Amino acid sequence: MTSLLTRALIRYLLPLKNPPRSRTTVYMSSSSSLPSSSSSSSWSCSRCTFLNPSSQKVSCQMCLSPTSTATATATSTAGGRGGSTFSVGASASPGRWPCTACTYLNPNGRAFCDVCGTRAAPFSRFLGDCLDPDELSAADSSIGSVFLPLQRCGSKRPAPVEAAADARPLEKLARSDKEEHLVLSGNGDPSSNPHVLKIMSYNVWFREDLEVHRRMEALGNLILVHVPDFICFQEVTPNIYDIFRSSKWWKSYRCSVSQDMIAERPYFCMQMSKLPVETFKCKPFANSIMGRELCLADIKLNSGKRLVIATSHLESPCPAPPKWDQMYSVERVAQAKESLIILKDSNNAIFAGDMNWDDKLDGAFPLPDGWFDAWMVKKPAENGWTYDTKSNKMLSGNRTLQKRLDRFVCSLKDFRIDGIEMIGTEAIPGLSYDKEKKVRNQKVKMELPVLPSDHYGLLLTVTSL
Repeated sequence: MTSLLTRALIRYLLPLKNPPRSRTTVYMSSSSSLPSSSSSSSWSCSRCTFLNPSSQKVSCQMCLSPTSTATATATSTAGGRGGSTFSVGASASPGRWPCTACTYLNPNGRAFCDVCGTRAAPFSRFLGDCLDPDELSAADSSIGSVFLPLQRCGSKRPAPVEAAADARPLEKLARSDKEEHLVLSGNGDPSSNPHVLKIMSYNVWFREDLEVHRRMEALGNLILVHVPDFICFQEVTPNIYDIFRSSKWWKSYRCSVSQDMIAERPYFCMQMSKLPVETFKCKPFANSIMGRELCLADIKLNSGKRLVIATSHLESPCPAPPKWDQMYSVERVAQAKESLIILKDSNNAIFAGDMNWDDKLDGAFPLPDGWFDAWMVKKPAENGWTYDTKSNKMLSGNRTLQKRLDRFVCSLKDFRIDGIEMIGTEAIPGLSYDKEKKVRNQKVKMELPVLPSDHYGLLLTVTSL
């Protein structure tokens, strides 16, 4: 009976493309349906990788694919107990790559697996019997995001793992000698290393007339590549919010902004979390004429440690006629100070976002004792310009402006900073737009590349002590 259920589940899963990540995915295999370790002529199905016994000659016992499609052979490991060694013929499946999550052989040129939607790995190989989810994540961030290959069950079972109710990691739970469950669900610490957290901050640029769908798609690809545990967005519009909601990464996160809230303003800050957030809240700045506010997430990790992550879009400089002096520096400095006062009672606080900071105009960022600027700690020799009209060729037609507008400032007792990097610095391949620029009283038409945003993003990595 279990074998029939497993077969039905396999046949149901195989046609699926990009299954919703928010649903709980349970993959069950019965050791009674697996061939015994004594089999010396078993064969592996090239479609679902099930190891069929030699007596199964016409079609795969699991997915019913004909034997003529088999491209991989499996031989039992010498002296092993239930282990198996896979070898793939070089000419057996030309023009195909095996998915690192489900091992389906995809045609070359596919960026994502046709079966499970996992991103193509930079290398292709079959996974050994002894790899666990932690090792897989270390090899590649996309590995194990759906389910692991169907394999023999070893005679030694790992001790059962008891998962927290709100845990997100991909976990291997041994319920009995005859079944294994792989579960992807909930909110919790990252699966690859629960001690390492990645936080992204990105001003997405609310300009919607400049390839907004393609830009948000490119930004989504950055999320899929870097897999941040927490994201701070600025300049999100209702339309961009809807684009994000239809993206494949969206359902892996909990959002601080509900659909009911997006109609209240033309753009806003937004936080996305894979971590267990107890509360999201926003505190408007009393002196803001632009509706700016401080958005906070109070997080309690499974380790018991607490962390507050805050983001904001501080008052923007708006130089314009007649005086060109509307820089709002006084308001911006006051908002920075107010934010840090709100965060001062937190043992672990990270304040990230578009600070619109101009060191020449605003002075040094008003950091209290115990606070530090992550970029200045990790990369003091680099300028850190997240708004740069020279390096960001999409902005080539603008007046020259090179500023470190976006920042991470931190006060941490239970974490250390491992690194910070700038992301979204590359143009979107094959995409450009036309812009007119006045040069010596003549209009010149320029063809410029398109990047995800007018700002570059920042990615901070911290480790729990």
